[in-house]
Amino acid sequence: MLTQRYKCIVQYDGTHYVGYQVQPNGNSIQTEIEKALRKMMKGQTIKIDASGRTDSGVHALGQVIHFNLPIQIKPESLQLALNSMLPADISIRQVEKVSDAFHSRYSAKGKKYVYRVDLNRFADPFKRYHTLHHPYRMNLDALKASLDKLVGEHDFTSFCSTKTEKENLVRTVYVAKYEIDEAANELIFTFIGNGFLYNQIRIFVGTCLQIADGLKQPEEINRLLEVKDRNEAGPTASGKGLYLVEVYYDNTFKEKFTHF
Repeated sequence: MLTQRYKCIVQYDGTHYVGYQVQPNGNSIQTEIEKALRKMMKGQTIKIDASGRTDSGVHALGQVIHFNLPIQIKPESLQLALNSMLPADISIRQVEKVSDAFHSRYSAKGKKYVYRVDLNRFADPFKRYHTLHHPYRMNLDALKASLDKLVGEHDFTSFCSTKTEKENLVRTVYVAKYEIDEAANELIFTFIGNGFLYNQIRIFVGTCLQIADGLKQPEEINRLLEVKDRNEAGPTASGKGLYLVEVYYDNTFKEKFTHF
């Protein structure tokens, strides 16, 4: 049977899900999308693949999935049909036909994440599921110095969960920076790399916030890269502040980062 492969860009609020991937302990983003496809295909199961899993509470502005359908359907019609059946906290933002050579995970060349930190003295109740509340005075020079040390190709064992199934823990980080959104009084971290390990960005944030708070010095990053021991790094920051922003499928995205 001839099939057509479709690529979708998906946005979701991960607050009420156990993560992207199907799990036995609760509802997932994947479950909801596959449920909508099964309904659309009148009971036929359609398997979907994603660029990667996101953890419980983590959000996405640009998650990428793909799947094969045994029918031809216009991308805009497919988008309309899926969004009419998905819950309000999941939205298909773009649909396009792709060749069978495309794979949302294996074709990916890089990813961009942001992490939002609420700096207000008292937690904003409207941000409680979407930011980490951290109302402390920080040394921003130390924060920048620590982030700068994460850029490059490194073995990130110290910044990876011990539960990872990956054997090769070497990754390349092209961008590790912060900015202050003064209107929202938020600290926004941005990380771009060729791929990220399980909990890597959340451990980056937890460790760098310790340095910004004066609990450790920026040189701590050098030591952590050297010792390759997860127990030596800072805490894993809450998933609720993390957003998968974009997945890159063309290596030209690296050309934007001339400093690397």
